[in-house]
Amino acid sequence: MLTRRELMQAAAAAAVMPLSGRAAETASFCLFSKHLPDLGWSDLGRAVKDAGFDGVDLTVRAKGHVLPERAAADLPRAIEAIRAHGVSVPMVTTELTSAKDANARPLLQAAAKSGVRYFKTGYWYWSTSPDVRAQLAAVGEALAGLTELGKECGIELGFHNHNGYVGAALWDIAPAIDKLDPKWAGYYFDPRHAVAEGGGGSWKAAAHLVAPRLKMIALKDFYWNKTPKGWAIENCPMGEGAVDWASMARIVGEARFAGPISLHLEYDIPGSTAAERTSKTVAAAVKDLAYAKRFFK
Repeated sequence: MLTRRELMQAAAAAAVMPLSGRAAETASFCLFSKHLPDLGWSDLGRAVKDAGFDGVDLTVRAKGHVLPERAAADLPRAIEAIRAHGVSVPMVTTELTSAKDANARPLLQAAAKSGVRYFKTGYWYWSTSPDVRAQLAAVGEALAGLTELGKECGIELGFHNHNGYVGAALWDIAPAIDKLDPKWAGYYFDPRHAVAEGGGGSWKAAAHLVAPRLKMIALKDFYWNKTPKGWAIENCPMGEGAVDWASMARIVGEARFAGPISLHLEYDIPGSTAAERTSKTVAAAVKDLAYAKRFFK
């Protein structure tokens, strides 16, 4: 049974959904393949389809479903196996932080030739240097290089805001991304991390900031937990945390977003065996997907 708060949020989201007609026609719900590491490509496609998703956000990185050094050979095969079950692969999650990475070109070429439209970059760490502007300039150069490579290969870049890394607040990285071709570079917006960085209201400003260049969206939730060592971020199922999903849905609707929406299950899902973990993860994904669809229709 829905709580009063959830009913009010759903009603608010429904009120703005007519603004997002294009999104309603073309946006797709994907499951982040990181959460089903024990499944092979075909079984992954089958599980995602049975859970009610439209597609897969496929990991092409170390310990991912496709290893980056094997992308040229394995990525087309993985995508074909997944698509055989009637689900798409509109995006891939990579660790790429430089166009000079030996795996970058073959990976992006293989993805683009297989019909993947978007790729997520890796992350850039803040160093101990007090020269923040120099660090941002370096990341900006790296993004420019990856954007140009993506353009050559035919695949669009999405920058993911993640707390603890460069660009978490979005204000810092926006000047660099503003310089890039909006056709080929934009944002993979994560409301969970945006709220963690700017809880009060600045996360909404950040969402509006990135909305015109929104490529993908990540869905996950969290709450703050007081521990003996201080406040800690605890991930949780959607609707049980601090993210204001009604407001996020309104911003997405106004932006007429039409890209992939990737569901993440970063909270603990226990299981004593691989089969048990997989079963419980799929069940959790079904539950979170149902909640998400109340807002992002």
